[in-house]
Amino acid sequence: MGSKYTILPFLYRHLAPLPFRTVLDGFSGSGAVSYLLKAMDKQVTSNDFMRFSYCTAEAAVANSRVRVSVRDMTALMRPNPNADDFITRTFEGLYFTTAENQFLDNVTANIRAMTDTRKQALAYAAIARACLRKRPRGLFTYTGDRYLDGRPDLVLSLEDHFVKAVDVFNAAVFANGQQCRALNQDTFEIEPGYDLVYFDPPYVSALSDNDYIRRYHFVEGLTRYWEGVEILEHTMTKKFKRYPSPFDSRRTVIEAFERLFERFQGSIIAVSWSSNGIPSRDELAELLGQYKANVVVHEVDHRYSSGTHAHAVGANQNRVQEYLFIGSDT
Repeated sequence: MGSKYTILPFLYRHLAPLPFRTVLDGFSGSGAVSYLLKAMDKQVTSNDFMRFSYCTAEAAVANSRVRVSVRDMTALMRPNPNADDFITRTFEGLYFTTAENQFLDNVTANIRAMTDTRKQALAYAAIARACLRKRPRGLFTYTGDRYLDGRPDLVLSLEDHFVKAVDVFNAAVFANGQQCRALNQDTFEIEPGYDLVYFDPPYVSALSDNDYIRRYHFVEGLTRYWEGVEILEHTMTKKFKRYPSPFDSRRTVIEAFERLFERFQGSIIAVSWSSNGIPSRDELAELLGQYKANVVVHEVDHRYSSGTHAHAVGANQNRVQEYLFIGSDT
C-alpha cells in the first residue's frame, strides 16, 4: 500500500540532479525509495514507525555485508522446544493453517534467539514477506481462504516462501561506500541536519483510509511478536490498536506538515503526495513555500493498487497524479 516502487524512475529523474550526500527517508514504508537512494551512493537514514518496515530497511539499506547463511537457515528451521504457541492460539483459523501457524511460532522463536541484529532483521523481513506473499491479496483485513485462485504464490508452502524470501534479501545486500542506517522512530523526533529529506507520509484522502495497521497488523505484530501492542479481541481479524499519527486526519494533517517543514527547513525538502490527497497540490505548495524560497512540483500519472493479483491491478480504477514537491533555498 502506497509503495513508490513503480515510480522510482520518476523520482530518480528529479532527485538525481539535486546537490546532496546525506538524506533522510522519513516514512520509508516498503523501503523502495531508501534502496534507490542507497543505489545512488547516498548516505541514507531510512526511518519508519512500523517495525516490519524498519526490518526491511535494516536488512537491505543499513546492511552492507551480512547475509543469512545455510547454517543460519538450518538453525532457523530447527524445532525450538522453548517456542511459544501464541500465534497458533490467537490466530487459529484466521489466516493460515494450524501447521503454518506452528511454523511461524517456531521460526520467530529462532529469529528472536539470533545474536546478530542484522541477520535477525533480515530474517524478520523475510518472514514478513513470506506471509504477505502467501496471503491472498497480501492483506489481513479479512479472514478465511476467500480469493484463493490457484496462483503459484498461494500454492507454495509458507516454509518455501520463507526460504525464497531469505534468498531475495540476501541478494539485495550491497555496500555503497556510505554508512547507511535504519531507524524505528517517530519522524518528528529525528534530529535535523541532512542535506535532503524525503517525506512520503500516509495520504489523507476523502476516498479511502490510510490505516496501514488494519491491512498489515499481522506482519507488524509478527516482527515484534505482539509485544507492546493492544490486540482488539472483539475484532474478527484480531488486529491491534492503530498507532496514532497526525497524518490520520484532515484536522491535523496541515499542522503535521508545518511541524515537519519547520523542523527540517535547513534541508532540501522533497515530498511525495497524490492528487486525491488532502491538502491539495496548491495548498501543499503554498505551505512548503512558507519555509523554502523555491518550490517546484513535478507530476506523473500513477495508479495505486493493493495486493498482487494481476487482474486486480489491471482493473484498478484508482488513477491519480503523483506529485513530487521539491523545496530549496536556491
